[in-house]
Order: sequence, then C-alpha cells, then structure tokens
Amino acid sequence: MPPAGTNPHPPLQQLLSLAGKRALITGAGAGIGRAIAVRLAELGAELILVDIDPQNLEAVAEDLSTLDHRITCHQTDLGDRRAIDELWSGLQDTPPGILVNNAGVYPFRAFLKVDEDFYRQVMAINLDAVFWMCQHMIRARQEKGGTIVNIGSIEAILPFKHDLAPYGVSKAGVIALTRALAREHGRSGFRINVVLPGGIVTPGTKRAAREVLRFKFDPLVAGIDFARRLPIGRLGSPDEIARMVAVLASDLSSYVQGAVIAVDGGFLSA
Repeated sequence: MPPAGTNPHPPLQQLLSLAGKRALITGAGAGIGRAIAVRLAELGAELILVDIDPQNLEAVAEDLSTLDHRITCHQTDLGDRRAIDELWSGLQDTPPGILVNNAGVYPFRAFLKVDEDFYRQVMAINLDAVFWMCQHMIRARQEKGGTIVNIGSIEAILPFKHDLAPYGVSKAGVIALTRALAREHGRSGFRINVVLPGGIVTPGTKRAAREVLRFKFDPLVAGIDFARRLPIGRLGSPDEIARMVAVLASDLSSYVQGAVIAVDGGFLSA
C-alpha cells in the first residue's frame, strides 16, 4: 500500500520528474556519467558534476547550458579520501538528494603481476570512494532521506575478460555495499540500488581495449566471443544505462530497494 495521504496513481510525468531536486554524479565528464547527467538534467534536476578532468566537466556543462538548470562542477580526485571530505564540506548546507556513484577505472593487468599500488588504486576509486560518498550522503540527509544509485559491472557476477581481477573484486564490493546500506537505511527514507552495465561502448572501454591490444591478441578474441553471446545481438550505449539510472533516481521506482539490475543486453542470462 502507498503511504497514507498519497495519490496511489500519480501521472507518469510526475513520477519521473526531478524538478526541485539536486543530483550529484561522479565520473560525469565522459561516457556513462555524461549520459546520466544529460538525462537527469532533462528530467529537471539541478546537477553537481564531479570528475577528475576539468576539461571534460566544462564540456558537459557547456552542452547542458541551454537547459534552464543550475549546474556546478567540481574537479575531484575520488581516489583521495581527503578530497571527498572536502567536496562534501562544501555541500553541507544543501546536500544533494540524489547521488550517482559512477566514477571508476577499468585497468587490465595479469593477476600475478598485480602489485599493492595497482590494487590499492583500483579499490580506492572503484570501491572506497563509493563507500565514503555513500557515508557522506546518508550522514548529511539523515532527517530527509534520499536516493543513491551505484554503478557496478557484470564482471562482478560473471567474469568474462582476463586480467580484470581487481576490477571484478571492486565491483563485487559495490554490490555488497549497496545491499547492506539498503537494508540498514531503507526505513530512514533512503532508496539505494545498483546498476550493472555490460557491453557498453564508452571512450574509457575503447581506450582500455586499445591499450591491451598493443600487447596481445586475446582481448580481440574475447570481444568477438562476448558479442556472439549477447542475446540482444549488439553492444550497448551509455544512454541505455542512463535511462535506467533516471528511472531509479525518480519516484517511478519508489518500491525498488537493494536491487541489482543488469543492463547488459541479456549477457548474464545467456
């Protein structure tokens, strides 16, 4: 049953609208994060864009300048806990009601060649930053609640590519964190879910693939095998992830909590 005093059948436009809400998106400068920024702005949200690359941030803000929405940009190294603390110290007065933890790195390295520095870097950005961002969000909005959408990966469920063990571990941690927080803070008004992209063509994945192909042929073969396995018959676009994030960020998904949602063209089911 819906909460007392609410309309049990509000119009879809009302459920999807993010007007009057502020959304913080990490890794917003390119790829999936940029697509998410575009879609949430389209739904009326004010945007707080976070990325390590200031030029990418400026480009996104410029692209969205035609929309009548407030957009602020923050160059932040999410691998640095102190930088995360500093970011949120500037948001204390008006903390965002929507947090999208999208930033991540996608580095290839053979398991037996992974050293501590490499491992710590992957974990710091892909998992630790998500942990601290969620903690800041929940602490800042204990009385108001909010919505958190974390971005994981199908690699956390079904590893397919070689040389991505640290990446898979980090994304499995994001799933575990999401479900734990959903359980612990759902009754305080927080909705927390995780999206698992799979087979998405982004500048980052293209760059990673080119780097690996310089040294060996295996990734090309793996890519062909991956494409053949997809029931939908094609790779996906960043916007197809952004659409699902838009649903989870809005009241259209008001009864979705602790969900692990694969947006992968059917890869995990094949």
